[in-house]
Amino acid sequence: MSIIYITGHRNPDLDSVCSAYGYAALKNILDPSNEYIPVRCGHLSESSTNILKALDITPPELMLSVFPKVSDVMLTSDEKIDIDEPLTVLAMSYEDTNPSVVPIYEKGEFYGLISIDDITYWFMKHLCDNNSDNYVPTIREVIRDQEKPLETIDLFEEAKSALSSSPKRGIAVMENGEYKGYVTRRCFLRAPSYNVILVDHNEPRQSIKGIETANIVEIVDHHRLDSLKTSLPIFIDAEPLGSTCTIVYQLYLRNKLTPSKDVAKVLLTGMMADTLVLKSPTTTAIDVASAHALAAILGVEVKEFGHNMFSYMERLSNIQPQTAILSDFKRYTEKGINIGIGQCETTTLHDLNEYIDSFLEALEDVRAKNGLDWAVVMITNVLSENSILLTTDYRSVKHLPYSSIKPLVLDMPGVMSRKKQLLPEIIYSLGM
Repeated sequence: MSIIYITGHRNPDLDSVCSAYGYAALKNILDPSNEYIPVRCGHLSESSTNILKALDITPPELMLSVFPKVSDVMLTSDEKIDIDEPLTVLAMSYEDTNPSVVPIYEKGEFYGLISIDDITYWFMKHLCDNNSDNYVPTIREVIRDQEKPLETIDLFEEAKSALSSSPKRGIAVMENGEYKGYVTRRCFLRAPSYNVILVDHNEPRQSIKGIETANIVEIVDHHRLDSLKTSLPIFIDAEPLGSTCTIVYQLYLRNKLTPSKDVAKVLLTGMMADTLVLKSPTTTAIDVASAHALAAILGVEVKEFGHNMFSYMERLSNIQPQTAILSDFKRYTEKGINIGIGQCETTTLHDLNEYIDSFLEALEDVRAKNGLDWAVVMITNVLSENSILLTTDYRSVKHLPYSSIKPLVLDMPGVMSRKKQLLPEIIYSLGM
């Protein structure tokens, strides 16, 4: 059985984590010979966390990278040879398995690794000292000083370098101070690769760290394509729908399956978030039909479910500005210009003056720290269907088709979609 991780983009929103959850549930039904695990590769915003908690949905586990790690290649042994045993006990182990190193214990606790080099060194020294050939030492007499242990989370390449520069044949592996296994030079002959399915994105810079080392086996997305290269043909479902969760639900239908109530709740949550309760211009008839079908499974009304869900959102005036801006922030490169576009949802803009100046300051800081030419954040009122755009100072701001409320603050009546409404205007303004 292989493990396949399903992950959304690096700054996960509800559509990202919910589609990963729902698709993993579907794939585990369709392909029981493998294990599909939903993960998120970034921290959830306070609002997303509050919504999931209120709806009794457990978010996918956090997984920050798919770089191969020591835990992926380490060896373990069931044998527990005590350090005060005679070397003959170890000799019997060598006869069966011929290991290059063996873990040694002292009263049940891990002590260190003994290698064939330790044994050779002791016997060579023993012969030079003219000791009796009949003397059998204990393991304690033979084992030598240990190399600093590695950690299970250490990266493959860094651990490989550490072992190659060490005179030791093997190094112990620890986790939170507890012995887990060991690695030898043979462990590093070939780097392993994680198997990954991407949902709600397809661009390398938006993906989990280390994605370039992984095997991409599928992509399920509703954004423009700027995907990674793959070594083999893969399944791609990219549809111009309002939510990736809609695509996942449609995949249930295509396979003549109905999601469970738990999965239906998760998919409807992601769908309501990304379509802004079906008000976003990205919303299609398929999104609407899918939302009502999922609501029927749950025995709820779509609009009521969506408004109730958004009522758990944190007020933006209570969130650290940089945290809010980066909670759903995407980077683009267009015409050689590096752009960052964030989006924050709220249920009121009446408190805008309480945080607007601090947000503008934080936005400039985000731009500078991330090497961007231009950064904007769109603050969207999901109930009144309008947005406010905060922007850093850039020459193309004057070409955006929005009226100015004050310097670097623009009014966007009727604008709710970053992807379908704002991004095209940003790209168009660059050429003017």
